[in-house]
Amino acid sequence: MSNSSSISNFLLLPLADTRQLQLLHFCLFLGISLAALLGNGLIISAAACGHLLHTPMFFFLLNLALTDLGSICTTVPKAMHNSLWGTRYISYSGCAAQIFFFLFFMSAEYFLLTITFYDRYVSICKPLHYGTLLGSRACAHMAAAAWASAFLNALMHTANTFSLPLCNGNALGQFFCEIPHILKLSCSKSYLRELGLIAVSASLVFGCFVFIVFS
Repeated sequence: MSNSSSISNFLLLPLADTRQLQLLHFCLFLGISLAALLGNGLIISAAACGHLLHTPMFFFLLNLALTDLGSICTTVPKAMHNSLWGTRYISYSGCAAQIFFFLFFMSAEYFLLTITFYDRYVSICKPLHYGTLLGSRACAHMAAAAWASAFLNALMHTANTFSLPLCNGNALGQFFCEIPHILKLSCSKSYLRELGLIAVSASLVFGCFVFIVFS
């Protein structure tokens, strides 16, 4: 049996067996990623350069666009590379980095969506207090809380996942690295450990988030 110290790379799920379908997947990934990059780039440019759009709603939309760009740039380029060159490999460190950044951007997106819901709630239910509750300083604190909490969450889960001993091969059932598929390769009670970490990290991240927002 192998362990995590002897694993130098992982095998990702092949999207197709024939060369024609691999190239087709590459073109599809390229088109989708370019469309996403163009759309989010326009949102970022408009929110950053348009003085009339310097409002809390568009500030949070700018941050959400950044999380979308980060998620795309974390997973799609490697999938495109593998489809173009007909490979399945990703290095151990590359897989760890992919999981960390994917969790980081996805967690930030969830936090920012929660803040956006709060922004809409205040604008509809408490319009007279909107400028007070969501001033520029409050928005900056909320965005900082979202990114900091996402970093902490991603760091804890990535460290936990790659500290587990792996003895069930190195083949992943996904075209990018993902924690559930890494846990399937573990020879320990990884799901119980991960559930415990979710409870601990949820409380720590929530405390960090509340502290930064209301400090």
